Amino acid sequence: MLGVMGVLIAIAVIIFMAYKGWGIIPASLLCALIVILTNNGDIWKSLSVDYVNGFKYFAGTYFLIFVLGALFGQVMGDSGSANSISYKLMDRFGEARAVLVVALATSVLTYGGVNLFIVIFTVYPLALILFKAADLPKRLIVATVGIGAGTFTMTAMPGSPSIQNLIPAQVLGTTATAAPLMGIICSLFLFWAGVWYVQNQAKKAKANGEHFVPGPRDNMDKISLADDSKLPDWKVAFLPLLVVIGVIFLLKGKMDALYGVSIALAVGISLTYVLNWKRIENPLKALNDGCSNSVMALINTAAIVGFGFVVQNVPAFQAFIKFALGMKFNPLVSEAIAVNVIAGITGSASGGLTIFMKTMGPAFLQSGINPEALHRVASIASGGLDSLPHSGAVITMLMVMGLSHKEAYKDLGVVTVIIPLLATALAIAIGIFLY
Repeated sequence: MLGVMGVLIAIAVIIFMAYKGWGIIPASLLCALIVILTNNGDIWKSLSVDYVNGFKYFAGTYFLIFVLGALFGQVMGDSGSANSISYKLMDRFGEARAVLVVALATSVLTYGGVNLFIVIFTVYPLALILFKAADLPKRLIVATVGIGAGTFTMTAMPGSPSIQNLIPAQVLGTTATAAPLMGIICSLFLFWAGVWYVQNQAKKAKANGEHFVPGPRDNMDKISLADDSKLPDWKVAFLPLLVVIGVIFLLKGKMDALYGVSIALAVGISLTYVLNWKRIENPLKALNDGCSNSVMALINTAAIVGFGFVVQNVPAFQAFIKFALGMKFNPLVSEAIAVNVIAGITGSASGGLTIFMKTMGPAFLQSGINPEALHRVASIASGGLDSLPHSGAVITMLMVMGLSHKEAYKDLGVVTVIIPLLATALAIAIGIFLY
């Protein structure tokens, strides 16, 4: 019981510290220490092996993705390509629909297979331009990007190449298009409920006299909409994005997914340079800045993953697993609760889903429930409590956009936690009545 309480206290403390502005590295180390002491663990082994292994796993696995993703976003901004695409989107939808435009742009990229972390770097410059033009508070960009990057394309949409949609298939014998009707209905709910909420908050912000205010690291001179005559044609600007998505699809199944995405990004960066060499004021500086900008986001996310590894390796974590297996609800309800609890503890949708499927997936498969329904409910459920304030993805988004939890998490939490929990309930209802 002390160990279980220690895990819960550690999660509460790390959330509190994040809100109070603590850096995630000291916060994750301190809270890992709470978990270790309350579980009577070996401090040195847990920190030097479990925490460090988690840190190394994430930093080593995603280093190239972070660097290439940040560099792609940098050259898209420095070349004026991001500006050009933003002009076209505003011409098509209007400045008043900035929230819809950013949510759609993010959704297209993530459904096309572009990694969440890459999308953050790529879409952020576009969002800055659109929100400045619409004079909406910058804090709402986080929730808007969250709609497209952290909800339906990640968990609900049939055929999505996201890891959260592929993990259940490996255990349940299903495919990425499992339970298509359930997935489409929940996807529509997740997207439009998220857009409605953020647009409603935008209206309230304007009524309260809030305006767009750039952060200290936002170089608005480079991404302003002052003069579009020097920008590349929108079709030229959009070509590298299409090439990145196209290469990802072309290489899918032919090599490791991360390797394929890395190649796609490298091709996109090279093409952006070739098409815009004369427009990039200092190509070498763009290269250096893009690579440098990825480092802190990578380190901070790796730190929270290290904390998650410590939690996974203490005895109390098994108590949570036994609790989930012992629930006497409908299997879809028990599954949704179990996935959410584990994803919430680890701060990771893919981490929570992987642990659930490895430890409990076969038992749930024997319950007699349609495997496709189990697949889709598990996938959608993984996108709920995974986005609590200590989530690595949340921390990365806030780091990249230069915002604090206090400024932006409330709206992001509604979009990526509350609404997905409602979508999970909707998925369960559909699963019970239709499957």
